[in-house]
Amino acid sequence: MRQSTILAGLFGFALTLAQPCLAELSAEETGIIASIQRQHADNEALLEKLVNINSGTLNLAGVQAVAELLRPEFESLGMHVRWIPMAEVGRAGHLLAEYRGQNAAAPRVLMIAHLDTVFEPDSPFQRYERKGNIAEGPGTNDIKGGIVVILAALHSLKDSGILTRTNLTVFLSGDEEMEGAPISLSRRDLVAAGKTHDVALDFEALVRRNGSDAIYTGRRSALSWRVDVTAATGHSSGVGREGGYGAVYEVARIVDTFRRELPEPNLTFNASLIAGGTTASLDPNETQATAGGKSNIIAARAYALGDLRTLSEAQTARVQAKMRAIVAQHLALSSAQVSFEEGGYPPMEPTPQNHALFEQLQQANADLHLPPLMEGNPIERGAGDISFIARYLPGLVGLGVAGENTHAVGEWVDLSSIDTQAARAALLIARLAAR
Repeated sequence: MRQSTILAGLFGFALTLAQPCLAELSAEETGIIASIQRQHADNEALLEKLVNINSGTLNLAGVQAVAELLRPEFESLGMHVRWIPMAEVGRAGHLLAEYRGQNAAAPRVLMIAHLDTVFEPDSPFQRYERKGNIAEGPGTNDIKGGIVVILAALHSLKDSGILTRTNLTVFLSGDEEMEGAPISLSRRDLVAAGKTHDVALDFEALVRRNGSDAIYTGRRSALSWRVDVTAATGHSSGVGREGGYGAVYEVARIVDTFRRELPEPNLTFNASLIAGGTTASLDPNETQATAGGKSNIIAARAYALGDLRTLSEAQTARVQAKMRAIVAQHLALSSAQVSFEEGGYPPMEPTPQNHALFEQLQQANADLHLPPLMEGNPIERGAGDISFIARYLPGLVGLGVAGENTHAVGEWVDLSSIDTQAARAALLIARLAAR
C-alpha cells in the first residue's frame, strides 16, 4: 500500500501536496502507521474494558484491578513490569513497565499517565458507551484513553522492528487525581525515574484550540496556602478604637490586598474558604470550617485558605514573599501568619529544551501530513505528575486523546484521536532512538 493511501485511511482526510520541507517516511516508519491502523478495533476494546473498571483514587482495589488488566499488555511487549504498593500513603500504588533495547546509547524515554480517575464508586457515571465516533465514560479522556495511546504506540514500534532500538519506561501512578501524603513518599519513585531518563512524554488529554491540536511545553504549579488570624476581642462599641479591628477585618484586609497586589503574568491566586468570628475552627482536612459570634462582639479568630499557581520556582518564591509581607502589616491588636503546603505540585517551566522537543514532534507531525501543532499556553492546563520531574529532563504534555467534559459526568473521547496521537508519539520515539 502506498504511504499516502495509508495516511489518508488512518487520519480520515485528503492529503495536501507535500511541501519541500517534509521528509519521506522510512519503510519502518510507514510500518508504524500500518500497525496502528490494524490495532484500532483492539485499542477501542481495551479502552472499554479499562473504563468499565471503576478506579476512583480512593477505590484502591479498582486502581489495582486496572493495573492487573494492563500488566499482560506490557509484558507482551517484552517489558519488565512491577507493582509499587503505596499503602503507607493511603493509596493503591503505581505500575512501572521498563524496556531496555539493544542500543544502550538510545535516549531513555519516560512515558507518564495514571491509573486513577476522579469518579469514585458512588458516582452515577460508571459505564463506557460508544456514540458514533466518540465514547462517553469515566476516565475516557482523563486518562485511560492516554494509556491506550501509549500501548498503541509501543505495539506499533514493536511491529515495525524499532522497539528493540529504544529504551523506554512507562510510569502509571495510582493517585494523580488525589495524591497520597506525604508527596515526598507518594512521588518518590516517579522522581527517581525522572532522574535516570532523558525525555518525558505526558499522556494527559490532548487539547484542541480553534481547530488546532495543542501540545504544551509547560504547566503551572498547584500549591495551597492558609492564613491564620487572631485578635483582641471585646465589646463592639470599641471596634476601630481601643478595641482594635478584630480578626474578620484583618483577614478581609489580607485577602483583598492579595487580590489587588499579587496579580502578574502566569499567576492565578484563589481564596476558596474564609471563616471568622468570636470562635472559628477548621476540620482536619481543611475543607470545612465552623464559626460563631454575636454582632456586638469583636471577632477573635479567622481563617482564609486557597491556592496559587505559578509557572516557575522563581515566581513561586516571589509571590510567597509578597504574601508574607502583606500579612505582616497587621491592623491594630491583631496578628496573622501565612503558611504554605509542604510539597504540592511544582511548576513545569517552559524551557528551551522543551521547545526543542516540541519542534521535533512538530517535524514528525508534518511528515505525517497532519495540520501543524500549536504550542499551548501553560496557563490553560492544571498541575500534573510530569511537574515533579520537569527540573531533571525536557518534556511535553498533551499526548493523550482528544475529548471534552473532563472530570464531569458525560466525559467523552474522540476515538479517532487514539490513532493520530499514537502515530505522533511512536514516530517521535523512533526518531529519538535513531539519533
